[in-house]
Formats: sequence, structure tokens, C-alpha cells
Amino acid sequence: MAENKILGIDIGGSGIKGAIVNIATGELITERFRLSTPKPAKPKAVAKVFTEVVEHFEWKGLIGVGFPAIVKNGVALSAANIDEKWMGMNAETLFSEATGCPVSVCNDADVAGIAEMQYGVGKGKKGVVILITIGTGLGSAIFHDGILLPNSELGHLKFKGGIAEHYAADSVRKKEDLSWSDWGKRFNEYLLHLDRLFSPDLFILGGGASKKMEKYKSQIKIDCPVVPAKLLNHAGIIGAASLASLQSKRKLATVK
Repeated sequence: MAENKILGIDIGGSGIKGAIVNIATGELITERFRLSTPKPAKPKAVAKVFTEVVEHFEWKGLIGVGFPAIVKNGVALSAANIDEKWMGMNAETLFSEATGCPVSVCNDADVAGIAEMQYGVGKGKKGVVILITIGTGLGSAIFHDGILLPNSELGHLKFKGGIAEHYAADSVRKKEDLSWSDWGKRFNEYLLHLDRLFSPDLFILGGGASKKMEKYKSQIKIDCPVVPAKLLNHAGIIGAASLASLQSKRKLATVK
């Protein structure tokens, strides 16, 4: 069973969370361990806390990481909700050198989506499925017949004179003291916009606000089915571990 065990780590704006995952079942083998994200969240400071999470599990194997940025070939290409020092930084190399472990790094919403498509409400779903993570910003993951289109960043679409996450993220609800009903109307506008652009077969809502869906469900007036994510706070960890496994297998296949 050892080959089915991978350490998944979810790096967020407030916390860095990890657990060992059984990727055959999508279940956490250990309790989730969390440390606060350093302020400011510069690369060396984050790598130090990241290493502390790895050492907590006495881990020496493959690590998968969900990271809040566009990530291409391990390199961070955006810094909307993290320190700008990450721009152009090879996060995989940084974390690998800090821990002595092989590390795979991908966009945080993408790995949450992978978890839901493999083990959650998206399992077996065909056609176009869009996962939206609702929190400080709006993350996204797009799938067609279960295949990921990486780094979609639909929270940064131009919308209502700015970008979508500045209008409909959960942080905006809190900042503007909106009722769930009023915020739900805003979020419905955003979903209608995505529906016009992509004609999806299913929307999956993840992130913190997905747990409160009953408070704004009546405002979601869209023909496409909209469902809350199943894995909630564990999705980032589970998806990171799963994607690390897939990438490791691809690398082995390439070598052979």
C-alpha cells in the first residue's frame, strides 16, 4: 500500500495544511495538520513553514502541492493573492530543495477540481464541468470528459467594470456586509456569465461559501445544475496528492 500513500499539501493565504492521502480511495490516512501562512508570504518564509509541515509527518516520499497562482511546469506565473516575489519562481525546485523530497506543484483550484472529479460529486461526469472555489477570490477548474484544462483563472474574467472576484467572492460579501441573499444574486450573475461563455453541463461549488449553499440557493436561477462540492476543506490536499501521483507516473512513462 505504500505506493498509494502521498503527502498532499494545500497552501492558502491564511494556512498551510497537509495530510497523507490514500490515492486509491481519496481518503486521508492521517489527521490534517495546519500551520499559519507567514506574513508576508515570501518564498523563503513559505518554504520554511512548508518544511515544518513535511517534518511533522516525518515524510520522505512524493509530495503534491496546491498553490494559489497560475503554475506552469512548476513555475508560478501570477501573484494575485500571494507575494509578488513568487512571480517567475520555480516552486517545485524551491520546495524540493527545502525538503529533499520530489514535489509536484499545481494551481490550487485545479487540484481541488481533480479531487472532486476523481472522488467527489464530479466522478463519472461527462461533458463540461466547471468547479468554482469561493473564498478570498474565485478559483476555477474546467474539465471536459474528466480531462483538466489547467490554469483557467475564471475569477479574473472582466466583469461588472472590474474582475469577477472583486464583485462576487466571499471576501466581498464580508467586506460589503452583504446578506447571503444579496450576495447570492451577485454570484448568480457570475454563473450566468460563465454559462453563456462555456455552456457547461455541471457547476460544482467549492471553498468556504459552498458549505453555506442553503443560505443563497434560492438566488441561483440558472438552467445548468449547480451542486456543492463533496470534499470541502480536504479537496485541496486530496487533489494535490492525486495529481502528484499522475505526474509521477507520466514522468516514469516518459523515461521508459
